[in-house]
Amino acid sequence: MNNTNRWKTSEVVLMGLFAALTVVGTSIRVPLPALVGNPFFHFGLPILSLAVLTLGFFKGSLAGGIGFAIFDVLNGFAVEAPYFILESFVVGAVLSYAFLRLKRYEQKAWFIPLVMFIAALAKIMMTFLKNFVIQLALGSSASIAAVASFSTLYITVINALAAIIIVTLLYRPVSHLTKKMLYK
Repeated sequence: MNNTNRWKTSEVVLMGLFAALTVVGTSIRVPLPALVGNPFFHFGLPILSLAVLTLGFFKGSLAGGIGFAIFDVLNGFAVEAPYFILESFVVGAVLSYAFLRLKRYEQKAWFIPLVMFIAALAKIMMTFLKNFVIQLALGSSASIAAVASFSTLYITVINALAAIIIVTLLYRPVSHLTKKMLYK
């Protein structure tokens, strides 16, 4: 039986590499003060984004999600691991959709920053919704939950802006290297 949907070994290797880089990138963190949780600046989002842009939606999101889950389990955030897998797929879907819709402008200098800006908005919305639901579950009123959740968004905005800059700088070389590896 010939299965044409098999993943190539090089794709699996790259998925493992991006998962490992996500763990390492998220481990390089700078704690930041906030009213909700214990947020920190890290390099996970740029690595997830590069994985999605080079491996495609499913494989890139899976690699990033696995990397975030491993990080969470190893660092005492195991209860949040399923959420970050889901978030990887949501952000990956938005990123892939924006990339495909705007692909005709791929050679323009603003292409990757715009695609990343759209993905960053998805990340910010997911973070707000997660924190809002957590605050509601803790018994806060909707208005207090919204204010508390909004107050932590500056951290996500910092991470998102860093991701836009990092991915803009690294997309072309990383894409070139992965295409070379995948399609030799």
